[in-house]
Amino acid sequence: MRIDRDTVVTLSCDVRDSDGELVEEEGTLLSYLHGGYGGIFPKVEQALQGHEVGHEVKLSLDPADAFGDYDADLIRVEPAKKFPEGLEVGMRFEGVPGDDEENALIYTVTDVTPDAVVVDGNHPLAGERLLFTARVTEVRRATEDEIETGMADEDLGITATAARN
Repeated sequence: MRIDRDTVVTLSCDVRDSDGELVEEEGTLLSYLHGGYGGIFPKVEQALQGHEVGHEVKLSLDPADAFGDYDADLIRVEPAKKFPEGLEVGMRFEGVPGDDEENALIYTVTDVTPDAVVVDGNHPLAGERLLFTARVTEVRRATEDEIETGMADEDLGITATAARN
């Protein structure tokens, strides 16, 4: 079966940063609904269009093709009292506690002092060029439920290809 709109595609992926360091474990499986649903980077989806099981792609994704450029305006310094005790660098929050933001970003804690917490709303791979290699392992017709939700039921995903913040 050919990869086309409303097919579910499963890939065995290798994603590396610009230094060649693995971002995800080699051979990580990713399933997504093909056809502009946002489950994978558009450049990858375009490269897979019309192909079948066994096809391999190797792409260099500029930041604009992946998680965007790094935006220094997404760094916030917040009072430590807004956060729970036991806070550690690397923890992630949807929004900043106490804010009423619609469509809140996922923030990563980058520094903690007794009085303040620094959080970064950029995706951890923002500003990075990614080297994306994948082999198509399965292609099937999407179910009506998958088309309605815009997501493959398998819900296999690479952290790096999660939706942009």
